Amino acid sequence: MDTRGNGLSDRPGGKEAYSHFEVINDVVAVMDATGTDKAVIAGLSLGGHYAGMLAALHPDRVEGAVLFAPSVPFGPAHPGRDPKRVVMELEVNEGWDKFNIHHWRKDYADFTQWFWERVFSEPHSTKEIEDGVKWTQETSGEVLTDTLMGRIATQGDREDLYQKIQCPVLVVHGDADEVVPHGKGAAVAEITGGSMMTIKGGGHSTPGRNPVLANRILKEFADRVGPYQAKRTTWARALKRDPKALYLPAHAGLGHARRALAVSRELRNLRPELQVDWLTTDPVTRYLEEQGENLHPACGQIIGESYHFESEAGEHDLHVFQSLRTMDEIMVSNFMTVQEVIEEGNYDLIIGDEAWDLDYFWHENPELKRGALAWFTDFVGFVPFEQGGEWEEYLTTDYNAEMIAHVERFPWMRDRAIYIGNPEDIVPDSFGADLPAIRDWTHKHFDFSGYISGYDPGQWGDREELRHKLGYRADEKVCIVTVGGTGVGVPLLRRIIDAWPTVQTKLPELRLEVVTGPRIDPSLLKAPRGVKLHPYVPGLNKHLTVCDLALVQGGLTTCMELTAARRPFLYFPLQNHFEQSFHVHHRLQRYGAGRRMEYTGADPDVIADAMVAELDRKLDYVPVETDGAEKAAAMLAEMF
Repeated sequence: MDTRGNGLSDRPGGKEAYSHFEVINDVVAVMDATGTDKAVIAGLSLGGHYAGMLAALHPDRVEGAVLFAPSVPFGPAHPGRDPKRVVMELEVNEGWDKFNIHHWRKDYADFTQWFWERVFSEPHSTKEIEDGVKWTQETSGEVLTDTLMGRIATQGDREDLYQKIQCPVLVVHGDADEVVPHGKGAAVAEITGGSMMTIKGGGHSTPGRNPVLANRILKEFADRVGPYQAKRTTWARALKRDPKALYLPAHAGLGHARRALAVSRELRNLRPELQVDWLTTDPVTRYLEEQGENLHPACGQIIGESYHFESEAGEHDLHVFQSLRTMDEIMVSNFMTVQEVIEEGNYDLIIGDEAWDLDYFWHENPELKRGALAWFTDFVGFVPFEQGGEWEEYLTTDYNAEMIAHVERFPWMRDRAIYIGNPEDIVPDSFGADLPAIRDWTHKHFDFSGYISGYDPGQWGDREELRHKLGYRADEKVCIVTVGGTGVGVPLLRRIIDAWPTVQTKLPELRLEVVTGPRIDPSLLKAPRGVKLHPYVPGLNKHLTVCDLALVQGGLTTCMELTAARRPFLYFPLQNHFEQSFHVHHRLQRYGAGRRMEYTGADPDVIADAMVAELDRKLDYVPVETDGAEKAAAMLAEMF
């Protein structure tokens, strides 16, 4: 719950409204309103003190209490938080003198930035600091002042109150906490006879900076102190277990799913006894189910990424690096599900195709690793846009530095790292100031499978015969428009459809087939005569193989399918999408494939002229290998 003065709760005026006993009454009222007779409670900082008070004052309502860095009024004092100095008007506000009610009223923004940098003192905490600043700015210096003054005026919340706590208590406290001294948490554990977990090198907010650890602490504590529940489980001796793999395919679209399925099938050709379970989300689940694959029951618990990316997108604009940063809550939730599945499943091999959540949180919590991990990716390294300035350059460098530190500190975490491509496909950029070149570092830490398309364009035989089977006439030119599996592509579809009258004047023999994808309602688009809209086309890669021209976004899988099929195409990278703008573009340049288009400035005449030019261009693409899935599968087969 949000305590008064914060989040979605009210912000009453006056210090009397923020007495600790008023807050405790609020908690009891929420428990009553939700029909919660008794609960395991948890709190951070001042919330930790509230949780301790609730356990002492209402023992019949509390099963147990987890107090993260509790800000209690006893134990060693913080030298910068002397109550007398906090209320004094100071001439200069530097360091902990910023923790001052007069400074809060004068320059609240300065205080919030400074304070959250103290809360998250651990390296690589830029996103956590940003979140803290944003949440604190939802209130004001005046409300914060009332909260502090209400705390100072509260009587009866001292050390003797904690001696009344009867339930089990667990205190979790970082020994590098700059906000609440670690000794306060130790004092609480001593007085209550509770357990103490010290986070070595940890700052003030374990739940914020180490969410997986915090989640597991809470679950294990609740399981231990809560009502006993009988369980029935089965355990098999190791040599009696059949070999099993858990495949975590990228959620980005069906192109990724096709390549993952190709690898899986080649692996099972080599190891027929292997059972492969899939853990992913819609629409990949639908595709895999159609292919007869075994979906894990927990698929329904995985949160898809499409809604998130769509909510972050502008008009043909997706700052994908920032979108990945703001996807942190989704990643934590999905990781907790994946970890539970892995621990219960006794898998020999976990295959993560850009499963960023698993890779990141296993590196952050290496003790959680279960089974051999094969890590797949088709790009390495965040690359900043020039228009992002020094701040974006700093952020991408910081994220790259953390990834490098993870891999080099725990080289055994990724039992095999496989780059889906060739050494020449890696961008010639640096990870950032004082960091290695991306290409050099990737050579050192990855094996290369070559590109994995998921199919061989030649497998369907004669192109003209396939065109006929798909319903295309020999005397017409076919243009396929497709924008992937999210709703981000609506502006590009509209732009291309608006260009159709101009295109028709220059290419009257052209037939335009527009595939909206599973997340775009065709009724949102007004198709003129001569344009056909399709929400979904089974076997779209067949149509791409026989088309005369394609117009697509800058996604790698679709562009590489067209490259492998040696088809002319225009690609429109999403603005501010570093992967499409740098990694994919570099790879396509190497293959000599496609014509890059900038959405800004692509009016009907520009699009029509580019389509004519691409149709007339003599294609001389570098051939795309067709044995990537076999190579990758051979690497996996060596792992178990």
